Amino acid sequence: MRRPKIQPIRNKLDLTDRVQVRIVTRRLRVTQAELTEIVGRIGNSIAAISKEVQLQRTSKMAVPADMPPAEVIASVAATETVVAEAVVTSETH
Repeated sequence: MRRPKIQPIRNKLDLTDRVQVRIVTRRLRVTQAELTEIVGRIGNSIAAISKEVQLQRTSKMAVPADMPPAEVIASVAATETVVAEAVVTSETH
């Protein structure tokens, strides 16, 4: 007897299928451990996994560690404006 081949569900990730895991980890540029952790938290929907990876990337990029707070930047900009005005007034006199 011929049995039909079982078709996988296209929008779900099967962590037991090594080929699927390899394809998704390469496409999303995450490690297998990160993928397993995300699937444990979010679920096995590929759309939800890709959204979570994108969200994590944007949150990491949003606040760089070496960037000073906005207040510091504003105070430096104000100081530079005052110094520039003083230079302009001293050159005109």
